[in-house]
Amino acid sequence: MAKRDYYEVLGLEKSASADDIKKAYRKFALKYHPDKNPGDKAAEEKFKELGEAYEALSDSQKKAAYDQYGHAAFDPRMRAGGGGKSGGFHDPFDIFREVFSGGGGGSGSIFDDLFGGGQRDPSGPQRGSDLRYDIEITFQEAVLGCEKEISLTKMDACETCRGTGAESGSKTKVCGTCGGRGQVVSSRGIFSIAQPCPQCAGAGKVIERPCKTCRGGGRKERTSRIKIKIPAGVDTGSRLRSAGNGEAGGRGGPAGDLYVVLHVKADDLFVRDGDDLVCEVPVRFVDAALGGEIEVPTLTGTSQIRIPAGTQTGTVFRLKGKGVKNVQGYGYGDLHVRVSVEVPTSLNNAQKAKLQEFAEICDSTVNPISKGFFEKAKGFFR
Repeated sequence: MAKRDYYEVLGLEKSASADDIKKAYRKFALKYHPDKNPGDKAAEEKFKELGEAYEALSDSQKKAAYDQYGHAAFDPRMRAGGGGKSGGFHDPFDIFREVFSGGGGGSGSIFDDLFGGGQRDPSGPQRGSDLRYDIEITFQEAVLGCEKEISLTKMDACETCRGTGAESGSKTKVCGTCGGRGQVVSSRGIFSIAQPCPQCAGAGKVIERPCKTCRGGGRKERTSRIKIKIPAGVDTGSRLRSAGNGEAGGRGGPAGDLYVVLHVKADDLFVRDGDDLVCEVPVRFVDAALGGEIEVPTLTGTSQIRIPAGTQTGTVFRLKGKGVKNVQGYGYGDLHVRVSVEVPTSLNNAQKAKLQEFAEICDSTVNPISKGFFEKAKGFFR
């Protein structure tokens, strides 16, 4: 029976790269491996055919010869003399092991990484888990800084055995289930699967007399009160790290960290824009018209600002350095005071009369904004 084209065997085009050839071989070799298809002669033949195709196409010189002469490139009858390389093929099982070991056969092979042989020894100290705690603070606490105490239930080192998991004077011994390896291996077809030992949880050792308080775990759930210093200038989403206040580690390992995530309540007076603050301040109609001084709130008290005559709603006055302290220490932001001119309401008859008198003696020059607006409006409707 005529041999099938090697590219057809691997399901590839002639332009396939070396990486494509290796991936295709790995895919089909797993599918047709005899251990996975016991007694199936057709699968065994396919497996051998795959090995032959892979050996020819994975070698750049053999591939070049095959691309030029086809199967004749490896026919001894077509070669001149006896000085060339042998055109025969290796055992397909050797090729399979070579591909799945990355060519080196060492402990760091692809095959080991996939099926458990390359796992690290888990018997050493284990770092504890990091924890997250969300807390809500006021606007003033965020911009001025404060100290908070939080209550947190977490796994801490057992006070009785000090995290060892053993009673006083108790020793450890090699786990009888896994022989100290920390893993048990089970075979499934062509695969060998390594899993943590159920007896020692991967430690490779067991305690002769486990601590009665923590039952050998070395940790016990406990509620702790932790003080957190919140620096000035934080904002919603700021995350503070409290080193060593996460969960306790295993087998004497270090504790994890606690990350406190801040949520800042809205304020009635100030709106924050980065390190700057915006505050809208009402101004009396008379003060806006005639000018004068007004008192405005700041984070540390009050300040006086001068309002020039004719100030309009929306005018912004900047108070340099009266904003929020930069949390990284780069100075302070500014306070922007936005004026809102307050129109008098609930006037009595005398007040109305005075305003009417004022209106009668005013001409368009005292309301230049209104005059300009209506002139534009007239032009729009022409």
